[in-house]
Amino acid sequence: MTRRPSSRTAAGTLLFAVLVAGCADPSDDPRASASGASGTPSGGMRYCPSPQEPPLDPSVPCISQDPAQKYAENHAYRQEMEIGEEERAGAQGKADALAEALKGLVGKPAGEVEVRAAAAAALGLEPADVEYRAGTPGKVLRDVVVGGGRGKVCVNGNIDSQGDATAEVAGRTMDGTCLPGLGGH
Repeated sequence: MTRRPSSRTAAGTLLFAVLVAGCADPSDDPRASASGASGTPSGGMRYCPSPQEPPLDPSVPCISQDPAQKYAENHAYRQEMEIGEEERAGAQGKADALAEALKGLVGKPAGEVEVRAAAAAALGLEPADVEYRAGTPGKVLRDVVVGGGRGKVCVNGNIDSQGDATAEVAGRTMDGTCLPGLGGH
């Protein structure tokens, strides 16, 4: 004996179909409009007008065509995080210790391992936590830059091509390193 669907089952199926299909007016969906929030047909970003063109509404985002602004945006990762005077003063002792440690290496045939170890001891870090950038290879240590720190405070030091060793307190760069990126295109 087969059973025929009841009217309750049919009504339930119809109600489910209506709920799933939805009854909203498509014009209420912001994605359905012809132009996006930025005023462009695709809804994407547009270039800012040149000085000869009429200005945009300030609420409309746009991509700058100013070469100086593009350069600044492209190199923003090199900017240092702001640090307060208390943070700077608190790290000055480590900067002095790093400068002395580097002065002790000047004129010696020290390599990366020795430089990292000396910098780590001065900064209270592990050698692996010290950033190192080598300069001119040779028997005498020259053109070396090191840096390290905790949080957003870094202490960077260097031995220049003349053999002078210095160190300074700096903010960590926006990309998270103590030594600024070399950059260049």
